[in-house]
Amino acid sequence: MSILFNSEQSGASKQKIVPIQRFIFFWVNNIRQIVTSLGEIWRTPIASVMTILVMGLSLTLPATLHIIVKNVQSINVQWDSASEISLFLHEDLSEQQISSAIRRIGAYDEVESLRYISKDDALVEFKKLSGFGQALDYLKSNPLPASLIVTPQPQYRQAQPAKSLLYKLQKEREVDFGKLDIDWLARLNAIVSMLEESVITVAILLLVSVVLIIGNTIRLSIISRREEIEVMKLVGATESFIQRPFVYTGIWYGLMGGLVAFIVLTFVVWWMQSALVDISGLYMSDFEIQGLTFSEFLMLLLLASGLGFSGAYWSVHRHIKEIEPSLD
Repeated sequence: MSILFNSEQSGASKQKIVPIQRFIFFWVNNIRQIVTSLGEIWRTPIASVMTILVMGLSLTLPATLHIIVKNVQSINVQWDSASEISLFLHEDLSEQQISSAIRRIGAYDEVESLRYISKDDALVEFKKLSGFGQALDYLKSNPLPASLIVTPQPQYRQAQPAKSLLYKLQKEREVDFGKLDIDWLARLNAIVSMLEESVITVAILLLVSVVLIIGNTIRLSIISRREEIEVMKLVGATESFIQRPFVYTGIWYGLMGGLVAFIVLTFVVWWMQSALVDISGLYMSDFEIQGLTFSEFLMLLLLASGLGFSGAYWSVHRHIKEIEPSLD
């Protein structure tokens, strides 16, 4: 017996595994378990499809809210011109007085650009936009005043700085009165901030639910393979070897759920865009909804896979350790 034991030991020493082989074996074994975990999903197609669809729809809602907030923010940026200040000039000003006012107001540090609209140009623009072109032809004189359109510097386009600039410009002697429609833009900013907070709250709740869904699915898979796990522990399989296929299964669930969410979100964006065509036409705008960018798509898949990993890891470490082989 001792001779046999020594010969086995000497044979084992000759076949000692070098670090590079250990590294290769580790990754080959992981790849095999990744493929095996994918096969486990296909063995229960109905349950797997239901889980993937639930995950995808759960991820779709926060992703849709993100799209809405992103597009509202883009509208907000496009509507920075809403902070333009309209200065209506007195009726009896000469060309020299108007030129002097333009130079003086254009020299303000708070002013980025200045545009002069004469009385004739104002009437032409009003006819074009109002739809009362034929009725206005019956007027004996032009009732519209000349005006200056002042675009503030970016730091003066918010509500309070723009109002302060308006009060300052109205003191110019050539200015009859000024107008600034900025209050609605401030309300829009408040709504955007509220939407951002809502997105964060809803996203946290739904992401937690996704983790619980994955955890429960993996728990059921562990229960159905209880006897297999007991046998693996009896023959000396390590905890990590047993746990890895279940963790990879959770990652697969997350990845497929993320793809489902992207497909559903693409359909939602298409449907919303088709619904906005008529509204955009009424406002003479060609606004187009922005979907997910490629980086956002990758982030969605990464987030979904991370949620699948978290749910599976939590379930595996909780339930597999409770399974111990019976020696009876």
